[in-house]
Amino acid sequence: MQQLLERVERGELGDPLPVLAYVAGQAVELDDGELNAARRRAITVRAAGGDVHRDLDIDDEAVKRLAAELYTAERRVQLGSAVDALALRARDLPEVREAVLFLAADVDLAWRLFALGLVAEELVE
Repeated sequence: MQQLLERVERGELGDPLPVLAYVAGQAVELDDGELNAARRRAITVRAAGGDVHRDLDIDDEAVKRLAAELYTAERRVQLGSAVDALALRARDLPEVREAVLFLAADVDLAWRLFALGLVAEELVE
């Protein structure tokens, strides 16, 4: 994990916000069947809007749909706790620490960025 955070610090993985939200999201308990079905529906929505491989962003309808479909208060708490845990690991990495604190202040944004990562992961496969 520390090596990943150091790569984020050096800017090797692009915008740190979606990367860190996705990393924190790995602590969120998601049923594989529920996740797979929700991602299939999100990709279907994306395909209806044109080329599925076009640029993906947080306001994409597929991302919003997946975020809403998987959302529960319990999962939001899990994500918030995981973001907080990243803050402790990032105390010596100023860029990562700043990004993590930004996410900690807006867990709803972190949730959408986590959904963005889940959609992107599906598109890569």
